[in-house]
Formats: sequence, C-alpha cells, structure tokens
Amino acid sequence: MDQFTADPTARVFNGKLYVFPSHDIVPPEGEGRAEWFNMADYHVFSSEDLTNWTDHGKILDQKDVPWADPSAYSMWAPDAVSKNGKFYFYFPTRLKDAGDGEKGFSIGVAIADKPEGSYKPQPNPIKGVGGIDPNVFIDKDGQAYLYWSRGKIYGAKLKANMLELDSEIKVFEEIPQKGHIEGPFVFERNGIYYMTYPHVANNTERLEYGTSDNPMGPFTHQGVIMDESASGTWTNHHSIVNYKDQWYLFYHDNDLSPDFDKNRSIRADSLFFEENGNIKKVIPTKRGVGITSGTSKIQIDRYSAKSNYGAASVFLDRLDPFQGWKVVLNKPDAWVKYNRIDFGAEGPKNVKIRARSLSGGTIALKLAGENAQEIAEVTIQKGGNWDVFSVPVKSDINAVQDLIVQLKSGAGIEINWVQFEK
Repeated sequence: MDQFTADPTARVFNGKLYVFPSHDIVPPEGEGRAEWFNMADYHVFSSEDLTNWTDHGKILDQKDVPWADPSAYSMWAPDAVSKNGKFYFYFPTRLKDAGDGEKGFSIGVAIADKPEGSYKPQPNPIKGVGGIDPNVFIDKDGQAYLYWSRGKIYGAKLKANMLELDSEIKVFEEIPQKGHIEGPFVFERNGIYYMTYPHVANNTERLEYGTSDNPMGPFTHQGVIMDESASGTWTNHHSIVNYKDQWYLFYHDNDLSPDFDKNRSIRADSLFFEENGNIKKVIPTKRGVGITSGTSKIQIDRYSAKSNYGAASVFLDRLDPFQGWKVVLNKPDAWVKYNRIDFGAEGPKNVKIRARSLSGGTIALKLAGENAQEIAEVTIQKGGNWDVFSVPVKSDINAVQDLIVQLKSGAGIEINWVQFEK
C-alpha cells in the first residue's frame, strides 16, 4: 500500500470485489485544512482473492466536478452501484461558494461503462440532497434508494435514471439521536433490511445497526457491530458485503498514521450472523481476510492472534510507515499466529525467514492445532543486521493451515517475513 484510504464501500461486480474508498492526503502547503480531513480525489481497488489487490488509479478528481469547489479537499465517503449496464458513483463534496459545515455539501453522481472507470461527473448535484456519506441500496424489485447523513440519517427513493429523487425525504428519527451519527449503509439478507451506521455513543465512533422489514424502515435498534477503536481513532466508516458466500465488514483505522487519525487505512474482517439474523460483533484484526500463499512473503506482523506477553508489531521504519511492520518476540515462548496459509497440494521443502537479533536465538515454526506440530526450527545468528535464514521443513504439510511463529530461545528476535519454498 502506498496511500491512505478510508470509508471503504465494497461491491461485487462481474465476480470481482471492488472497493471504493475516500483518499486521505496531506494537501500542498497553503491548501486545505492542515489538521482536518483532506481528500482531493478517488481511486478504486479490486481483488478476486481478497489478498492480491489492484489499484486502478484515480477515477475522479475534485477539479473534474463542474458544481464543486475545486480546492475544498472534501471528496468524502463515496458509494458505487451498477444498474442498466452502467456504473453509478455517488460522492459528496463542497459546493462552490458554500459556507462552512455539512450544509455546504451536496451529493453528485459520476457514470462509467465499467467499474474501473473512467467516470464522467454529471453537471449538477442531486436536487434536494444536502449532506455527506451517500449510500445507494437497490432492492430485489429493482427499486433504488439513496441514504445520506447531515447530523441525522436521511433517505428517499431514486428514479430509474439513478440521478433524481422519486419520493419525499425521510428522516430516520427512530435511530439513536444522542451523539454524532453519520455514514449509513443499508443491505438486505433473508428478507431483513439492515441499516448500519457509525455513532458516537461514548467517546469515538463505533458501528451500530438496526433492522426492518422495509428499506425505508422504521428500523429497530439491535446493537453494536464493532466497538470503538482501541487506537482512539475518532472515525469509523464501513460497508458490508457478501462475496463468494462469506460476509465481510470493510472499515478503517489509523494503522499507518498512529499520531494523526485524519490519515486512515482500510481494514476488512469476516462478519457472521446469529440464527435469528442478528449480527455477531466483529473483533478487528490487522490480519484481515483472504488466504495467503505459502510461497509468498508472509507478513506475520499482521497476525491473527498473539501471546499476551512478549509479542508486538512495530513499524520497520517509523518515518516511512508504508514499509509496513515487523514482529518483535522478546519473552520466552512468546508467539504470533497467522491464519489461512495455503501450502498447496505438495508441501514445501524449505522455509526462509528475514530476521535479525543482537544476541541471537532460535525460532520455532509450528502448525496450529492440538499438538502444535513443529515443522521447522530456525537459528537466527547474532549481529543485529537483517538477514535471510533458510532451513529444511521437517515434515510434509499441505492444504490451508494456520502457522505459529514462536521464540524458542534467545532474548529478542525481530522478524520481517516468512516464506516457504517448494
């Protein structure tokens, strides 16, 4: 990743999963608002395996929108849907000569022939809509609905042209009103309509939801999808999507900018439902989703679990966070687990670890399970410089497995990646 991304809307088009996020940037000196959110354009990303992603580049810039302030840096959370063979991209931004606050925002539409763009913005915003965070839901009967926020959550039907409102605007007063609320995202599952949204119930935004038997509600408040960020990031903004029979929650945190939560990064985790349709609370992880090939450089710093002592993930270079993280193991038997590694039909013969240690030590690689079978032991020579250490794999392993990397001896070892070789 080479950029900050937030507010991800995930959609499935043509068998691929696409993510349409906002794009946090540091604006040029003298432009934008230095201590606030600054967003000048949009990119779109796609993946077929949720592990390898393609950035299709910029699809829309604030300077391309005829009705928008070209220097507002307010291209906030977007959405995209497909209808009638076209792709409709919905985005908020500040109107020309608008005042401060969300009253200065409107919502526009750009249209393309394919998800990757290019997108052509319409000459005017959607009439009658003032606010941010557009979300479009298309029901099974083909009727489209637009939702947005401005202090409260609003919604209305869309005409078949996807560019105009086709009903009175409803204010969803039944949704909790105390505390800041924004970012609606509506979806349907088994006849239940879910209205999901970020809400500051206490200190920062957490993700909540309500349910209804109608896309225009009323929605009955059901609970929390995700608690407040452990990092203290003030915002969260999300989408929920079903891809290849698994539901996912896409959201954001400030992983690559821990000291400034206006530069955010997308995350994704699997989402599950109770038998009655209620959403099970999602526990955020850096590991995220997807299956990782054993022959790739496995970034174990994005672990799915770790010991409650002696294991941490820290930046390789704090001055360049896009280089990613390293794992530090500095207590006896400390470990991290990385799940869903595909070793293939024929198991690997060797394993390589990029690591370093001032005093030297030994790393054990194990398969997660009742017996925690050890498959390799790697000695990391002392010295303190990064090096790649290679050893044979002790036993045959194949298929998809979870890997444990554990400190077997030594006072401290840093690990960048692990890679298996056929």
